[in-house]
Amino acid sequence: MRFSRAFIPTMKESPADAEIPSHKLLIRAGFIRKKASGLYDILPLGVRVLHKIERIIREEMDRAGAQEVLLPIMHPAELWIESGRWDVYGKEMIKFKDRHERDYALGPTAEEMITDLVRKEVKSYKDLPLNLYQIGRKFRDEIRPRFGLMRAREFIMKDAYSFHVNDEDAEREYWNMYETYSRIFKRMGLEFKAVEADTGEIGGKFSHEFMVIADTGESKLVYCEKCGYAASTEKAAQRKPEVPENRESEFKECQKVHTPNVKRIEEVSEYLSVPPERILKLLVYIVDGEAVAVAVRGDREVEETKFKQVFRGKEVRLATDEEIEKFTGQPKGFLSPIGLSIPVYADYSVIPMVNFVAGAGEKDYHLQNVNWGRDFVVKEFIDVAEVRGGDSCPNCGAPLIEKRGIEVGHIFKLGTKYSEAMNATFVDENGVEKPMVMGCYGIGVTRVMAAAVEQNHDDDGIIWPYEIAPFHVIVIPVNVKKEEIRNTAEEIYETLQREGFDVIIDDRNARPGFKFKDADLIGIPFQVIVGKKASEGIVEIKVRKSGERFEVPVKEVVKKIRELLGG
Repeated sequence: MRFSRAFIPTMKESPADAEIPSHKLLIRAGFIRKKASGLYDILPLGVRVLHKIERIIREEMDRAGAQEVLLPIMHPAELWIESGRWDVYGKEMIKFKDRHERDYALGPTAEEMITDLVRKEVKSYKDLPLNLYQIGRKFRDEIRPRFGLMRAREFIMKDAYSFHVNDEDAEREYWNMYETYSRIFKRMGLEFKAVEADTGEIGGKFSHEFMVIADTGESKLVYCEKCGYAASTEKAAQRKPEVPENRESEFKECQKVHTPNVKRIEEVSEYLSVPPERILKLLVYIVDGEAVAVAVRGDREVEETKFKQVFRGKEVRLATDEEIEKFTGQPKGFLSPIGLSIPVYADYSVIPMVNFVAGAGEKDYHLQNVNWGRDFVVKEFIDVAEVRGGDSCPNCGAPLIEKRGIEVGHIFKLGTKYSEAMNATFVDENGVEKPMVMGCYGIGVTRVMAAAVEQNHDDDGIIWPYEIAPFHVIVIPVNVKKEEIRNTAEEIYETLQREGFDVIIDDRNARPGFKFKDADLIGIPFQVIVGKKASEGIVEIKVRKSGERFEVPVKEVVKKIRELLGG
């Protein structure tokens, strides 16, 4: 590829609405352009990256035994009605009618479409297992599209679905996909973690998210370097503390103290000179119309996803101020666990607490030296607080490390949720009809491109991992008007192409500094700079990631690049 013929519209300044590095740099470096909110043109450089990401995905999915299909993006409403999701998926689903007034949707996911295909074609246990995948466009009408390709309304996704005769075989394929995804992201040169995750709207028995580690990630995860435990903070489990021995012997007399207009934990902490971890926070939730109180240590927050998993109600939400007063008879901000007529649950973080501060159930008053067991009864200790870095690993007890991450892949063990709803069955070896057991496995292809930039950039631009870079090498003649420089650059360009490198030559008649800035901005892994020493048969190789520079003979350019790649 010649730069002079390429469509690479680089920009000096970032667009005003771009907030995170990938959004800014992918636009500035000429990979994408905004068409409308959440909608982007993918330009030639971006297409090259996406094709390389897709190639790695295809190679590893095929290696794992999956087969590629291509399903329609227009989904008939009757399939979603059959699965029970047409009215519950939410406003993110883009719905419309055709000329015959039939309802359709642009596919946000494809469980219904693939299940319909398989149920029509597979009848016997002899046809299973089966793993089918596709790489194509998905549509979700995000309430607030943001961060460029991170949260767009139209995006490219790889989604795969497996079908099995039993739970055991479905679990085998689940771990096959786990290993496949690990190879995919490793080949892409990304630092990632596979973490236990919530199954969300997709459903299923358990799942893992694959997170690219990045400071700008929307999600938080914790992991243990000692035993390998890793989970998103929506799912991460606490290590249940032991009840302190002889804790009753430490109990002090409960005292009521005046705390005028002091409600929030931070205010109580400052007013009473007590650290937040010695204050009890009491929240009231409504679970399917019934009120429950939940106690948590003052420096902790309830993780809503974990809470919903514990109570598993159809409607789970925080109580309103009016509901709090109705169900407790106490004012908000001074809630006390003592004397409540509704059940009190307590997070694991409350177990070690002794002689703590709690609300008095009376406006402008708190209680000191409160103790569970003596002053109020805990119905059950539950794990609902968000886990943080430094907490004990639930498996081995070592300190957990906390990072931010970007979800780029998610695998689910679905079970029979969709096969039962849509009557996707097979006949086993005994002639008995049974529902197929399913798995689901997704990768956000366009999101991977953005996540790679979030993880790999500096002040000068993008630093692409070699395997997914738009080009491996850029040859930069500093002055194309000088015949010797131009001819040497052309010779190196042709040699690199013959040797299998993906290479572009910057043959523009432009200032060297302008070319160098574009090369750094675009992020091509290796720059071969052909300058004044070309007359001596010497050129310079710059490694974009490290900034290292090496002077090498023209005949050894290929050898040196391969050496830098580790062979």
